[in-house]
Amino acid sequence: MNTLDKFSRPLKDLRISVTDRCNFRCPYCMPAEIFGDRYEFLPRDELLSFEEIRRLAHIFAKLGVTKIRLTGGEPLLRAGLPSLVKMLSSVPGIEDLALTTNGFLLDKYAQELKESGLNRITVSMDSLDDAVFQEMNGRGFGTKKVLSGIEAAENAGLNPIKINAVVQKSVNDQSIVDLVNHFKTKGHIVRFIEFMDVGTLNGWALEQVVPAKEIVNIVSKEHSIEPVEANYTGEVALRYRFTDGSGEFGIIPSVTQPFCSTCTRMRLSPDGHFYTCLFSDNGFNIRDALRDGQSDSHIESLIQNIWTNRTDQYSELRSALPQSSARPKVEMYHIGG
Repeated sequence: MNTLDKFSRPLKDLRISVTDRCNFRCPYCMPAEIFGDRYEFLPRDELLSFEEIRRLAHIFAKLGVTKIRLTGGEPLLRAGLPSLVKMLSSVPGIEDLALTTNGFLLDKYAQELKESGLNRITVSMDSLDDAVFQEMNGRGFGTKKVLSGIEAAENAGLNPIKINAVVQKSVNDQSIVDLVNHFKTKGHIVRFIEFMDVGTLNGWALEQVVPAKEIVNIVSKEHSIEPVEANYTGEVALRYRFTDGSGEFGIIPSVTQPFCSTCTRMRLSPDGHFYTCLFSDNGFNIRDALRDGQSDSHIESLIQNIWTNRTDQYSELRSALPQSSARPKVEMYHIGG
């Protein structure tokens, strides 16, 4: 079944945030000065249960979703996560089940996640330089434990492994080549992400964005590269391969080269709200329908109605919006990246 929005974009991808908690305090997502030790995250009874998430996954699969990605917060902080992976891996119609993590707990869970049915993993790692990495994770954690987690994922067979790095001018742009050089030798794919104005708390400014073209220029000074066609319609990363055959890297250019026209993603927050765009200002509460005893067919109709009325194209309209406009947006830690 193809469920199309107002711009004929099919619903294909579901991102499920299983927790709003995180053990990092990355400034572009969960700045430490705001999310301190006394910050009140969602109480457990407000989180969707694994059974509720599985039920929704079945409904989404009927509507055409074939890919699910688990996010957070930091998803590995959700107790019993491998059990949820096992539940979702058996949902008919779901062809790809992936996870995005900061990698800090990955060495503990990689093998169990693989055995539970996880297909792929993406690790967020903004620099290999300990000082830069410590500053960017806001907790003073070094790179060693994350690198161990990546190695554990590789040994478990969670390939291909992707490494996501949010690039900020004069913060970690000097780490671009180091990340490429390190991970290309291991067969992993680095994807550089333009610093985005997700939420309203990360102090975003256009001047902090390192454009995709600049990232390409930086890498091409060190390596011979060439562009590669997308793997599928709706792939958000611009792909480049090394002409010596040693692998590839990607760039997600949401700011300078928006991809709204091919976006096929819906996001589910930990407390059961759906968001049809990463830059949404509000979500649609589906948790109440789950807990009020509504039938699957009724919930399916609600979701279908949300998607078929979707008109989101924030990134394509961003340049026309005044930077001073304080438009409310959901925070990244609440719906994943």
